[in-house]
Amino acid sequence: MPMDDDFRKAALDYHRLPRPGKLSVEATKRMATQRDLALAYSPGVAAACEEIVANPDAAYEYTARGNLVGVISNGTAVLGLGNIGALAGKPVMEGKAVLFKKFAGIDVFDIEVDEQDPDKFVEVVAALEPTFGAINLEDIKAPECFEIEARLRARMNIPVFHDDQHGTAITVAAAVRNALVLQGKNIAEVKLVTSGAGAAAMACVDLLVEMGIKPENVTLTDIQGVIHSGRDGLSDRHARYARATDARGLGDVLAGADIFMGLSAPRVLKAEWLPQMARKPIILALANPEPEILPEAVRAARPDAIVATGRSDYPNQVNNVLCFPFIFRGALDCGATTINMAMQLAAVEAIAELARVEASEVVATAYGGTAPIFGPEYIIPKPFDPRLILQIAPAVAKAAMESGVARRPIADLEAYRHELERFVFRSGQLMSPVFERARLAPAKIVYAEGEDERVLRAVQTLVDDGIAEPVLIGRRAVIQARVQEMGLRMDLNETVRILDPEADIAFFAPMVSKYQELVGRRGVPPDAAARRMRNRPTVIAAMMLQAGLVDAAICGGSGDWWRHMEYVMPIIPRRAGVRRIYALSCLILQGGALFMGDTHMNMDPSPAEIAEMTLLAAAEVRSFGLTPKAALLSHSSFGSSNSPSARKMRAALGLIYNTDPGLEIDGEMHADAALSQAIRDKAVPNSQLTGTANLLIMPTLDAANIAFNLLKAAADGLPLGPLLLGMSKPVHVVVPSVTARGIVNISAVAALEAQTRRQGHG
Repeated sequence: MPMDDDFRKAALDYHRLPRPGKLSVEATKRMATQRDLALAYSPGVAAACEEIVANPDAAYEYTARGNLVGVISNGTAVLGLGNIGALAGKPVMEGKAVLFKKFAGIDVFDIEVDEQDPDKFVEVVAALEPTFGAINLEDIKAPECFEIEARLRARMNIPVFHDDQHGTAITVAAAVRNALVLQGKNIAEVKLVTSGAGAAAMACVDLLVEMGIKPENVTLTDIQGVIHSGRDGLSDRHARYARATDARGLGDVLAGADIFMGLSAPRVLKAEWLPQMARKPIILALANPEPEILPEAVRAARPDAIVATGRSDYPNQVNNVLCFPFIFRGALDCGATTINMAMQLAAVEAIAELARVEASEVVATAYGGTAPIFGPEYIIPKPFDPRLILQIAPAVAKAAMESGVARRPIADLEAYRHELERFVFRSGQLMSPVFERARLAPAKIVYAEGEDERVLRAVQTLVDDGIAEPVLIGRRAVIQARVQEMGLRMDLNETVRILDPEADIAFFAPMVSKYQELVGRRGVPPDAAARRMRNRPTVIAAMMLQAGLVDAAICGGSGDWWRHMEYVMPIIPRRAGVRRIYALSCLILQGGALFMGDTHMNMDPSPAEIAEMTLLAAAEVRSFGLTPKAALLSHSSFGSSNSPSARKMRAALGLIYNTDPGLEIDGEMHADAALSQAIRDKAVPNSQLTGTANLLIMPTLDAANIAFNLLKAAADGLPLGPLLLGMSKPVHVVVPSVTARGIVNISAVAALEAQTRRQGHG
């Protein structure tokens, strides 16, 4: 990306404000009391030290070492800026640290070593082994980088990985793997020409040779021209590919080449040379910020070519962020002593495979709403594809175990993959037990808004995970076209059913009279009722649920939320014995899940309704595998006010105690007291509530809705819901801001609810 004055200023402000730099160090343990201090430092810390003396591997249990990577550089080859020195390279190392944390949850200390002598640099880094679980070498110039990495690998018993070499190579290899598939070529037969023969280029060539390219089919060129056997001063690594030839320039060696790989300089590949290349060539022009040739020039000269660059503004961006966080994640989690060739090849295959399945909603959102489909302009995944960690880390860990370098083998790789979902979707940990139970008996779920792209992406996930048997309401032709455009794999004849209100008249006809009966005395005349059964998808979905044709219904997602509820309530009434329908919403925060009610349904619930809502909400929290800890919130704290709302919450508490004395609950209280036992203990030392509340019951809808949306924005909370409590059948109305993942989550809740009802428990 070009850096104009405005962009440069924005970049400087980004690094400077609101505090300098891009990193901070945060404690992972509470430090609130004298006892906490004693446990964390003296004398408690001695216990952990003694365990590590007895067993050095215990450091992975009692310290952060197992999730800590050192990003280490001497600043001799920084980002195309060259040898700018260790200090000037620090912003880049901090940036690398942020990527580790963002994409894989790995903590990093960036260490800038002001030393260019390889011997001294090796000594400095090797001495740091007790601190880290792995080392990421960064921005070290060739040829010293080869020697430094080799010596550190030999000396250290933790992974040492020069990402400029191997991260680039893995991503390039994945791109080549898929491009060859699309071009119909055999890797053992193709010819490769490079522009550039530095650290990254040589790592790419070596890895591609491991994958099957023959060394005699590789021609290297660099700034001095062709690397031939007659050149003086060739390293062993370069000599392997040097051959006797009279050719001296890049243009002289392109004839018949299947692959051009550039890791060199702008504009070195001329468009007039391209016709020399073999049919259906692959052009990897990876110089940044300007590639060896622009993709539009390639398209003009060779429309049969597949092109990749290192830039985000063109298709097929080769970016090593696709792999390095996830390779380290897998290596750390199995206690690998190194990152060997088997692990690298596993990463290549994992990346390549991921590009061949449909892209997720997160990818589509990050790239302008268009979900890419495997083809000439999408040969590798996008860097923001959240599935990368789920694909790469288990593959790397498996390869480490099979090649004998894993000190802590992972017993259940499928369970490990599910654990990694916490890095993909913050809802993963909360939803895991729901997903597992829902898979046991998939529910037939109808989706009112079957044409919505979010619904279609959600349905693909639900089918893949075996959670639901979806039924889509919508125009059949529209849904079929969108499924094809989005590259989804769902079978619209077998696994997913489409019902078109305009075409499937015979199917819906029996429901029309029943609907007229349900709403005839609610101000809806027969002709209006008949129209709704044709053009109100929420009405159609609810009627299918009412008729027992499906197990659950998901409605809404567009327009006014309450209007959808008005359509649902006459069809799916509240459960027998329940006073009201309530809305429970959840926020997944960094510290865990926080449920809140009533966020959508009842403006000013009575004490009896507050009590009923709390008990229904507590049952819902239990369905997530959590023990409910409920707090009745108010402006008053434990009798400090005699206002009507405070009295209401106190009265509700009494009703709850009488109905469910085993529920861990207290109130009325301030919100901070609900979330902090220390604050609560000062107010009432004998509170029945312990620890942090995970279920907050508000006195009014205004309070609940305001608090929910405030926390969602201020604390970057991930929302789930609203979940409707007290309905006679599993039906939920999603809000317009819902994402595809939100629909997946609420569908799993509905599927589990349907399963529970089939078993006679609800």
